[in-house]
Amino acid sequence: MRGDRLRDALAAGPVLMPGVWDALSARLAGEVGFSTVFVSGFCVSGTLLGAPDVGLLTQTEVADVARRVCRAAPELSVVVDADTGYGNPLNVRRTVELWEDAGAAGMFLEDQVWPKRCGHMEGKQVVERADWLAKLRAACDHRSHLHVTARTDARAVHGLDEAIERARMARDTGVDALFVEAPASLAELEAIATALPDITLVANMVEHGRTPLLTRAELAELGFTLVVSPLSGLLAATRALRDALAALHAEGSLRDRLHELVDFDDFTAIVGLPEVQEIERRYPS
Repeated sequence: MRGDRLRDALAAGPVLMPGVWDALSARLAGEVGFSTVFVSGFCVSGTLLGAPDVGLLTQTEVADVARRVCRAAPELSVVVDADTGYGNPLNVRRTVELWEDAGAAGMFLEDQVWPKRCGHMEGKQVVERADWLAKLRAACDHRSHLHVTARTDARAVHGLDEAIERARMARDTGVDALFVEAPASLAELEAIATALPDITLVANMVEHGRTPLLTRAELAELGFTLVVSPLSGLLAATRALRDALAALHAEGSLRDRLHELVDFDDFTAIVGLPEVQEIERRYPS
């Protein structure tokens, strides 16, 4: 079971997972050595819809992306953003089923009011504690193997003490990990780790976000052993794509910039052309 594989990886040491948004980004993550990836709602909203992360994605749209990612990279443990669970505890149960059917190893489930927004944006609101805790219990009761992370965005709304208290209460529902979103300083990270011992803690490293950027080793030293870097690949890819398209528009060709591009044969290897050709050789027509 993929959820158990993720638990085993965490037992062996800290895990760093990059954000992915499609089959190609997942394969690239695996190629460079990652064993775990995160299907980021921010990334999927931006790439699938061309829209900001403000609650526009549907449950089934994310499940479809998760299924394609898991199929394209079966060697990876895939944690899938579930936002607020897409409704009440009954909807959360269906989300668990869809995520497990897709092949996911884990899910993040947060306490924002729907429609939610990216954890590093202004204007967030959170539901009452009991509403979120009921969803977490539903997820834990209904899963067969899924690794469940409880995420609270209360720090930005009610302060760090409330966020930590919510995380403590979430721990008692049976979740596997706790995620206090958007601590604003090293001191806040330290306070979270001190207050929440003996459970996996998640740190979210968003470039240009609200939390100081630390390495996997630095975060592990503090007590955070599941580290997500959800936007690194997307922000880099967006910059590279925009630069390439601007150069093509200005110069009419990229013939003088071939060194900036992945080689054609390298790309076809990444997406599995050699394997396809081997199958074709086995079944000549």
